[in-house]
Amino acid sequence: MDNLSYLSNAHASYIDSLYQSYKEDPESVDFGWQKFFEGFDFGRESEPVSASETPQNLLKEINVMNMIYGYRQRGHLFTNTNPVRERRKYFPGKELETFGLSEGDLDTVFNAGVEVGLGPAKLRDIHALLEQTYCQSIGAEFVYIRNPEKVAWFKKRMESERNTPNLPLDTKKRILKKLNEAVVFENFLGTKFLGQKRFSLEGAESLIPALDYVIERGADLGIEEFVLGMAHRGRLNVLANIMNKTYKDIFAEFEGKGYDETKSYGGDVKYHLGFSTDVETKSGRKVHLSLCPNPSHLETVDPIVEGISRSKIDFKYAGDNTKLAPILIHGDASIAGQGIVYEVLQMAKLDGYKTGGTIHLVINNQVGFTTNFKDARSSTYCTDIAKLTLSPVFHVNGDDVEALIYAINIAVEYRQKYKNDVFIDILCYRRYGHNESDEPKFTQPLLYKAIEKHPNPREIYNKKLMESGTVDANLAKEMEKDFRNLLQERLNESKQSNVYEPNPMYSGSWSGLRSSNPEDFEVSADTAVSREQLLSIAETITTLPTDKKIFRKIEKLFEERRKMVKNNSLDWAMGELLAYGTLLSEGSRVRLSGQDVERGTFSHRHAVVKVEDSEEEFVPLLQIKNGDKPVKFDIYNSHLSEYGVLGFEYGYALANPQALVLWEAQFGDFVNGAQIILDQYLVSAETKWQRSNGVVLLLPHGYEGQGPEHSSARMERFLESCAEYNIQVANCTTPANYFHMLRRQLKRDFRKPLVVFTPKSLLRNPLCVSSIEDFTDGQFQEVIDDTKVKAEDVKRVVFCTGKIYYDLLEKQKTDSRMDVAIVRLEQIYPLPIKKLEAIQNKYTKAAEYYWVQEEPENMGAWPFLCRKFRNIDIDLKVISRKESSSPATGYAKQHVSQQLYIIGKAFEDTAGKQVKKSVIRTTKKVVNVD
Repeated sequence: MDNLSYLSNAHASYIDSLYQSYKEDPESVDFGWQKFFEGFDFGRESEPVSASETPQNLLKEINVMNMIYGYRQRGHLFTNTNPVRERRKYFPGKELETFGLSEGDLDTVFNAGVEVGLGPAKLRDIHALLEQTYCQSIGAEFVYIRNPEKVAWFKKRMESERNTPNLPLDTKKRILKKLNEAVVFENFLGTKFLGQKRFSLEGAESLIPALDYVIERGADLGIEEFVLGMAHRGRLNVLANIMNKTYKDIFAEFEGKGYDETKSYGGDVKYHLGFSTDVETKSGRKVHLSLCPNPSHLETVDPIVEGISRSKIDFKYAGDNTKLAPILIHGDASIAGQGIVYEVLQMAKLDGYKTGGTIHLVINNQVGFTTNFKDARSSTYCTDIAKLTLSPVFHVNGDDVEALIYAINIAVEYRQKYKNDVFIDILCYRRYGHNESDEPKFTQPLLYKAIEKHPNPREIYNKKLMESGTVDANLAKEMEKDFRNLLQERLNESKQSNVYEPNPMYSGSWSGLRSSNPEDFEVSADTAVSREQLLSIAETITTLPTDKKIFRKIEKLFEERRKMVKNNSLDWAMGELLAYGTLLSEGSRVRLSGQDVERGTFSHRHAVVKVEDSEEEFVPLLQIKNGDKPVKFDIYNSHLSEYGVLGFEYGYALANPQALVLWEAQFGDFVNGAQIILDQYLVSAETKWQRSNGVVLLLPHGYEGQGPEHSSARMERFLESCAEYNIQVANCTTPANYFHMLRRQLKRDFRKPLVVFTPKSLLRNPLCVSSIEDFTDGQFQEVIDDTKVKAEDVKRVVFCTGKIYYDLLEKQKTDSRMDVAIVRLEQIYPLPIKKLEAIQNKYTKAAEYYWVQEEPENMGAWPFLCRKFRNIDIDLKVISRKESSSPATGYAKQHVSQQLYIIGKAFEDTAGKQVKKSVIRTTKKVVNVD
């Protein structure tokens, strides 16, 4: 192909236009072009004319410029970054001919050298600089960043030093020390605990000095705290040699110590555990480190880390994100394959979720379990997702630890300067199979033949230092001997001691809180507020600014809210907003996020009001006073994510239990997309890791004929996970009970996740209201008894929860059925057994007990309750839709028919017939029931 430089008339015209601009005003063009044209003019013998009229001179100069740009853009494709196998070939390459140049041009001086800081220079020297900068142990991707300032920063930062480290002797010795610890630790575990899984770091030991340097350099640049998340590979090494978890404790876990049969703490495998500690850098700065516990579900910890980080930035550092940095350690297969990575990256620059830039380190083993990288992704690199947020990527040879340290130095500087994510792709390998008992040759025979003969990073670095005369030949051997002796001493100590305590839970921001006990759920917390406080807040949150143009519909809604207070009849939205308002006035922070939460999916909340002609925002809750302090209310419409956002909010609540943190699903069934967070964190973290949490899930739920996708929040899935008082599951029927339940989250001295099945049609049901007295005199009621019937008249007790109560109530009233009591179960778990037994003792003449639900028999609360009621002396039967594989019908007529059957069945007489013909008002229409 001729002219592989891609030069065309368009190029010449572009250069010519730049040149003409330069002639008119040198400052109008980039500094590099200024110097280029200065040299161009100086080198011409005749009076300068149009640049396009001197094609031979100019073409060569342009070709050199193209070469410079080519290396910056594609040099990463031709690096020496793979320590154990040949890189894939890419075309066109980086040969001189690619850019319209040749060997004969090497000693020609080109003004284009100005662009790389050399001034007019020989092509040979320009080419050597580019080769050294962009095609050795570091491959840099950055030119796609759309901010010219950032691109210029990278060019200057890297080309001025040619991406070549020049480390002081003490740093080199520290690197060797950390490599020694990493290598010897893994070897020691492998020989002392044969057959036990440890998911070793072998092949990627450079991660340890890399992390060590992130902390050292970050501290020098003002970072006071790091929050880390990583999967299981290498975790024990990080815990020991970065987090300073004692070797004795790690060995004790291998010995199986720490189990206490008197405690409900179930524990987890050692390579899932978290840890927190304070370390001191070599410059004397103190840094706090937190490594989050995590499950085997790769990348699931990512949003948790971001949520914890944002929470601490908000509370501990007053919003200064230069003081704390998240670090996520990925695997190459998981960062490319797990969708949660995409969800989390989309949060990186959103106001509600940004943390000032995350440092991403990728342990690139070039294999996932047994899957080759060519089968694991379509992208060129596992880190190509970084381009989503225009984040720079460094691809580094894991065997060149100094290059890795150099890249990390640039990465941390960039993060602190520009508050942006940055990725470091550490090309390494996995010494053994997925775990130490695996045989990797089954699936990668050629690769593992090469790995078998390959020296570890410590051996490679030690040899490099010895050959350069930097260290004595015996230094590494002495380090290994001393460290191995230390490990043996700690192992001996762990065998002699029977005492081992896991990392404590109730410290730091959790100080003053405790674990719950069963008795805590038999009493209701004091959540009532004074009438004066309630009315003052109600006045504040129903008042709109008079000097701004607000949509007439919003003004009308706020007028209706003021009337509610006057008429002593408050609806669901008012109950919720008053809960937030009272907590804010008492000094607590409230944070709510999710899809469309500002307005509310059903246009009921309107916590944020937009000014009609400017879209300026007005937030009534922020007008509340807490003495002379501003209240802290955060509400954010999230991006269309459940998994990532719920994980983030879980992390946020984990870091600060003094905040009421809520996540609302657009519809309850959307929480299905976050099932991993539910299973691996929400319901099990306290048992596995002694980590409790007070996050609240708001899940719209109820059968209104909207079809299978928007009827059920899958109550049964939460209830089947309920045990050991791990979570709370509720389905309230009154605004006041909802108010007290939300306040209860912060009014007890322990924390539990709360799952609330919130209403849809009840948001505007005129019967679903509460009086002011219900807020000021009441408390949360786990069970609400029927106050309309006399106990001695009741022949049948109907238990229910949520929206269906109002359908049953209408039937009871229409048919004057005072022989049927309707009892509402507001809290389904922990099940208020004593209160249910009190109901049974009250209705002594009742011969029948029914559980009535909208959901099919195999769904909803029934599968849970029928198991629980085996321990209660109540013969409970169920009335529901029949078993189904789908949550609900998609046909409105069938929905109405099913709903009428359920209500009618609940009020049948003992002969199986309804007492009289009646009318049921459904959400769709009025239907005669025969």
